[in-house]
Amino acid sequence: MNLAACLRLGASLAILGLVWWQIDAPDAAARLAEAHPGWLMAGLAALWAQTLLSAWRWRLVGRALGVMIAPARALSEYFLAQLVNQTLPGGVLGDLSRAWRSAQGAGFARAGGAVLAERVLGQVALMALLVAGLVWAARAPGQIRVPAEVLIPAGLVLGLLIAGLCVVLLMPRLAQAGRALLPAGVMLPQLALSLGAAVLNLLAFDFAARATGTTLPPAAIAVLVPLILLTMLVPVTVSGWGLREGAAAALFPLAGASDAAGLAASTAFGLIFLISTLIGTGACLAHGAVSGRASTVRPALRPSRARPEQR
Repeated sequence: MNLAACLRLGASLAILGLVWWQIDAPDAAARLAEAHPGWLMAGLAALWAQTLLSAWRWRLVGRALGVMIAPARALSEYFLAQLVNQTLPGGVLGDLSRAWRSAQGAGFARAGGAVLAERVLGQVALMALLVAGLVWAARAPGQIRVPAEVLIPAGLVLGLLIAGLCVVLLMPRLAQAGRALLPAGVMLPQLALSLGAAVLNLLAFDFAARATGTTLPPAAIAVLVPLILLTMLVPVTVSGWGLREGAAAALFPLAGASDAAGLAASTAFGLIFLISTLIGTGACLAHGAVSGRASTVRPALRPSRARPEQR
C-alpha cells in the first residue's frame, strides 16, 4: 500500500472516530443494533437494482463507442468494480480495472471513455435530483429547512460537477466520452437509466434511515441524501467513509432528525452497500462470470464487403 493509500485510510478512520466522538455515540449504536431487518433487506434490493441499471447504462455507453459488452459480463464487472472502489483507497481503482478489463480488442481509450462517460451520467442524474429537490423544498417549506449554509455548498458542488461535465464533453483527449453521451438515439435511454439508478440510490439510503428508526420527509430525501452521497466523490477517504457520516450527522437536523440518527443511517447505508457488492460479486464468482480479462468484451464489428464464394 503506497503513502497516498495509507493517508486516505487514515483519514477515513480519523474522521469516523471524530464523528462518533462528537455525536451521541450510544444513541447511534443503539439504532444500529436495533436496525429493522426488513428495511435493511429493502435497501439491499434497491442497491442490487441500482447496480443492474448502472451496468445496463454502461453497456449502452460502450456500444456508442463501439465496445460490445455481454449483459452478464457487464453486471459482474460492475459488482467487482464497486467492491474494489469500496475496499481500496482512491475510490476509482475499481473503475480503472473495469476499463482495463474491457479494453481487449477495443483499446483502452474507448473502454476508458465508456467508463468515464457512464460515471458522469450517474453524477448528472444525482445533480438533477438535487435541483428538483431544492425546488420541491422551496415549494414545501414545512418539510425541510434549507438555509444559506446548505444552499451555498450545494451550488458550489453543482457548479463543479457541471464544469466537470463540460470538460468531459469539450476536451479533445476526452472526446471519446463525449461521443458516448451525445448521440440522440441513445441519450434518452441513458438518461432514463441514470435517473432510475439515482432514485434507487436515494431509496436505499431512505431505507437505511427507516431501518435505524428515522423517517425523512420526501423533500428531505431529495435534497439531503444527494448532498450526503456527493461527499463520497471527495478523494480523501476510502469510499467516502467518514465524510458521508459527518455530512449525514450535520444535515439530518435540517429535517427535524437528530445528528445521531444521521450517523446511524449513513453507517447502515455504507454497510448494506458493502454487503450488496460482496454478495453480488460472490454470486458472479460462483457462476464463473468474473475470471481473468473480459474476454466477452469486444469491439463492434464494422460491416465488411462480402467475399465472393469460392468454387
